Amino acid sequence: MDISDSIQILAILIECAVAVIAVLIATRKNKTYGWFIAITFALFVIFDVDRIVLPTIISSLNSLFLLVACASMLYAVWLIYRE
Repeated sequence: MDISDSIQILAILIECAVAVIAVLIATRKNKTYGWFIAITFALFVIFDVDRIVLPTIISSLNSLFLLVACASMLYAVWLIYRE
């Protein structure tokens, strides 16, 4: 495992942590935008794991994951702005 693989795994772990904290924001603070942030980072995890583990099997779905993740985050920041 080289340094770039280690960095990628660290990034995935951080994305998982952000998703968990976002769920806590949604459930404990009753903030709807927490769910959209959680969705975004969960999709980022799927996107990254797919690129590393299954690069040829479902890679065509990566663009869809990225689009949905971006739309989810856009809506989350819109909710934060309105609040």
